[in-house]
Amino acid sequence: MENMNPVVHFEMPAEDRNRMAVFYSNAFGWKTQMLGEDMGNYVMVNTTETDENGMIKNPGAINGGFYPKNEETPDQYPTLVIGVENIHDAMDRIIGAGGKLLGEPMEIPGHGLYVSFYDTEGNRVSIIQPSTKMQSSPK
Repeated sequence: MENMNPVVHFEMPAEDRNRMAVFYSNAFGWKTQMLGEDMGNYVMVNTTETDENGMIKNPGAINGGFYPKNEETPDQYPTLVIGVENIHDAMDRIIGAGGKLLGEPMEIPGHGLYVSFYDTEGNRVSIIQPSTKMQSSPK
């Protein structure tokens, strides 16, 4: 069977990250980590327990994050992030399958290489090639 690439993360825009953090904490018990301006004011979200390396303990569950809404940026909707082994190979497959890349991969420190794309239905989706640190977890 061909190697499948799992959904490993989700992202959603937030107008007010503090209001969003209170809502998801109160409504669902999620834990938030407010990152600074050097990380684009991103908010990491844990929806499930993680180990000391930040890896999920419950197979099938994913964590996510929120980014600041920006009126000048298109397609700010909830999105899925798909984990891939090699981002450049995945980008070639996306183009070959009829998708459109939205820029070049960017390094997210401590997490990996990341780029977004449009699928053939116009959905904005992202892929990440996890950094070596994220891929290694104790057995």
